[in-house]
Amino acid sequence: MVKANNPMLRSPLNFNNKKRRYIEVIKKFWIGHVAASLWFIFSVIVSIPWLNDLGAVVGTPLAFILIAGIGYIPGYINMFIAVSLLIDRQPEFKTTNPTDKVTIVIACHNEEKRIANTLRYIKNQDYQGPIRVIVVDNASSDNTAITARKAGENLGIDIQILYEEKPGKYNALNKALDFINTVYTITLDADTLLHKSAVRYLVSRIKSAPGEVCAVAGAVMVRNSRDNLLTRLQEWDYFLGIASIKRMQGLYQGTLVAQGAYSLYRTEDLREAGGWPDAIGEDIVLTWKFLNCEKKVYFEPLAVAFTEVPVTLKHLQRQRSRWARGMIEALKLFKPWRQPVQYVKYLTGINLIMPYLDLVYTFCWMPGLILAFFGKYWVVGPATLFVVPLALLQNYILYSFQRNVFEKLDLRIRRNRVGFVFYVLLYQMLMSPMSVIGYCEEIMMLRRRWK
Repeated sequence: MVKANNPMLRSPLNFNNKKRRYIEVIKKFWIGHVAASLWFIFSVIVSIPWLNDLGAVVGTPLAFILIAGIGYIPGYINMFIAVSLLIDRQPEFKTTNPTDKVTIVIACHNEEKRIANTLRYIKNQDYQGPIRVIVVDNASSDNTAITARKAGENLGIDIQILYEEKPGKYNALNKALDFINTVYTITLDADTLLHKSAVRYLVSRIKSAPGEVCAVAGAVMVRNSRDNLLTRLQEWDYFLGIASIKRMQGLYQGTLVAQGAYSLYRTEDLREAGGWPDAIGEDIVLTWKFLNCEKKVYFEPLAVAFTEVPVTLKHLQRQRSRWARGMIEALKLFKPWRQPVQYVKYLTGINLIMPYLDLVYTFCWMPGLILAFFGKYWVVGPATLFVVPLALLQNYILYSFQRNVFEKLDLRIRRNRVGFVFYVLLYQMLMSPMSVIGYCEEIMMLRRRWK
C-alpha cells in the first residue's frame, strides 16, 4: 500500500511460513465455486422481497437481470475470490538469491524529472546478479535521454539509451527487444520505484516456477497516496482490490495482466509472441496471447514496486478507460471459450460480463441510490446491505495477506482510514462510469491516448 520507515532500503530476512496442508489447484477451484454457489442461492432467497418490489415496477425478468448485475453476480465473484484466497498457499521459493543476468527496460516519454530517481532505486537493489538497463526515449520533447545517460553514468549502471520516434509504448518496448541479450526481461515504468528486494523476488519466483511459466507480474502499490483524497482511494484499490484479483488469478496460474509498470518475462517467449502488440492495452493483449498458447503467468506479492497514480479525475478517467479498452481489445482477439486451460477460460470469461456489470451499476444502481434518498427502494434498499459483509470479509482476508507481506519486507502500512471508508462506499461509483466510457471509446474506435 505505502512505504514507511524508508522501505526501499530494507529487505526481509525471514520466511517462517507456517506449513499447511496442500490442496490441489483443481480442488481449490471447485471449492471456491461451491462456496460461491451457496452464497448465490442465499442471496436470491433473501432478495425475494426486493425482487418483488422491483418486479412490480419493471417486470420480474428485467428485475432479476438488474439485481443479478447489482448483487448476485458480484457476490458470486467476490465469494469465489475470498474462498480461493483463504485456502491459497503461495509455493515456496527454490532459491531466494538468483544470480541470472537480467535486463530492465524503461520506456520513457518526457520523464526528465523522474528517470534519475527511478535509476537510483535500481542501483540500490540487493539482487546479486548483473542488471542491465535499457532506457528508450519515446519521442520526448525534454531532456529525458540526456538525464538518463548522465544518471546512469554517475550511478555506475550498465545502461543503454535508445531512441524511438514513433509514439506509443509498444513501439518503445519493441525497439528495446532487439537489443536484449538476457534470458529475463523486466519492464518498468519511469515513475515506478522498486523496493530493494523487488528484482530478487521477481527472478526468484520465475526460477522456482515450472518451465511453462513465461511471465511474473510484480505487486504494484501507490507511492503518492498523500497527495489528495483521490490518491488515498487508489491506495486501497491497489493494496486490496487489484492485489486480491491478481493473487487469485495467480493461484489458478492465469494472472490476466503482467502489467507493463513492473513485470518479468522470459525474453524468448516475448520474441515468440512477436513482442508487444499495437494496442492501447499492450500488456493485457500480450498476456492473453501467452495464455492462449498454454503458457502460464504468475504473480509475486513480495516483488513490490511503488508507482505514481493519477491525482485528478481527468487523468484517472483516462487511465481506467484505457484499461477497459485494453480488456475489450483482448476479448476481440482471444475468445475465453477458446482458451486451452480450464482455469483461464473462467478467468477471462469473467471479463465478458464486466461491461454488463458496469452498465448496470452506472445506469441502474447509481440512479437507484438517488431514488432511495426519496424513499423509493426499488433498486437500492435494505437488501443491498447483504453485499457489505462479503465485501468487508474479502478486504479483511486480503488485508491479512498484505500485512504479512509488508512485515516480511519490513514495510509499514500507512493509516488511511478516511480513504478506506470512501473506497468501500464510493470507489465503484467512479470506476464503473469510467469503464463504460472506455467501452464506448473502443466501440467508436476513438483516438487512443496512452497518458
